Amino acid sequence: MIRPILHRRSRPPARGSGLRPVLLLLALVVSAAILLRPEGRLAEGGTRVIDGDSLRVGAEEVRLEGVDAPELHQTCERAGRPYPCGEAAREALAGLIERRPVSCRISGRDRYGRSLGRCRVGGEDLGAWLVAAGWAVGYGAYAREEAAAQRRGAGLWAGSFERPSEWRQAHPRS
Repeated sequence: MIRPILHRRSRPPARGSGLRPVLLLLALVVSAAILLRPEGRLAEGGTRVIDGDSLRVGAEEVRLEGVDAPELHQTCERAGRPYPCGEAAREALAGLIERRPVSCRISGRDRYGRSLGRCRVGGEDLGAWLVAAGWAVGYGAYAREEAAAQRRGAGLWAGSFERPSEWRQAHPRS
């Protein structure tokens, strides 16, 4: 006996249902583009200083581009005595910001995945200020500010210190 093949009547697709996957895919592509290529984006919001050259701006960690501040646990020497220069750099940056709004122009990412950016508070470039005040050294930028800080004996230049990049090599993360 041969059974007849019964065909189910299919319902026509709901209106707009084909659009949902396209919109979801578009949202994913845009999000990935922002995360992977953050250049030119502005980060703003509540700010917390992490260390002498890193901030949390809103939900985003931003490393200041063009500067290298002592690591948080780094010590330096002044008047023949050690002092916590990494903490001093963080306190200097926090003192400059003092709960004022910070805006950062993101230019890329560093090797740890943090956003790199030039940040400002009250019209002041944070990187230029840190280097000029002697609490960071230039890292491909701010050579004029570094030379002036060195001449004045400002911040780190008031004593002796190991450049942060050299200190990190001697004290690798565990």
